[in-house]
Amino acid sequence: MVFREMRRKKQALSQQEVLDILHKGTSGVLALLGDNDYPYAVPISYVYDDGKIYFHSAKSGHKIDAIQRTAKASFCVIDQDLVMPEEYTTYFRSVIAFGQLRVVEDDREKREAIEKLALKYAPEDTAANRGHAISREWKPLCMLEMTIDHVTGKEAIELVRKKELNRR
Repeated sequence: MVFREMRRKKQALSQQEVLDILHKGTSGVLALLGDNDYPYAVPISYVYDDGKIYFHSAKSGHKIDAIQRTAKASFCVIDQDLVMPEEYTTYFRSVIAFGQLRVVEDDREKREAIEKLALKYAPEDTAANRGHAISREWKPLCMLEMTIDHVTGKEAIELVRKKELNRR
């Protein structure tokens, strides 16, 4: 599978910066092929782990219908978006991943995925409390796994220049 090269390569983030953003981000926008071939982009919480992104979902709805239509998706995380009105620009930093989604059917895999998500968003909670919350929501819970085929990150040219100045 061939993906487009980034046009402004100088603004590309390193692979480590991309991974850092995926690990620390708390939400992103999942884009799917929706009804009547309209794009369907939905803000969603997630957890990144070892080349995969996990999301929770209801077992039915627009998202699930779109995934059944095609597994291909993209997911964007915005790390920074500082509006600079005096410069008519924003100092942005973001990551976009392209990949294939699947519904996690195996209960063991599903439990591991939701535990990762719960730990990310409630790290101070006890394992017992997390387990209780997961058990309470288990029946209607659907977990999605996105295997990343391609991922890039990009930042504003002003942030690139700032890094270059700091290296001197």
